Amino acid sequence: MTTTTPQNLTSTTGEAIDFWPAKSKKVMKDEWQRLRCRFINSDPVGPWDEFILSEWELEACGWEDFHPHTETNFVLEGELHIECEGQTVILRPGDSARVNPGRTGRYWAPVYARMVTIYGPNRDGAESHSFRYSEI
Repeated sequence: MTTTTPQNLTSTTGEAIDFWPAKSKKVMKDEWQRLRCRFINSDPVGPWDEFILSEWELEACGWEDFHPHTETNFVLEGELHIECEGQTVILRPGDSARVNPGRTGRYWAPVYARMVTIYGPNRDGAESHSFRYSEI
């Protein structure tokens, strides 16, 4: 049996198997202690042609931002609320929803939510913006 050496963050290596070692979630900013994240296969900086996979935890907090790419959330634990353009959905474990590109999404967990998130391709490298954090 052959083993593969863990790779640095990159969406694809050209190898038969891309492998990224586990790492801890970190707070997004020191003043945002209830919002934790880890980007698994790549950091969402500059252009990317594939997907970016991440894991998030929200603890009685909310997050809002504009994405030039799709953002799909798959809830593992807790309850996640997502609002976009006047439409709101409530996700529970096993549920998923996507905010489509060119829109501002608001995500919040009244108590707690842990989810896996997939960012769609961002070939032009347009940046996300309009970040807002709140505690509930």
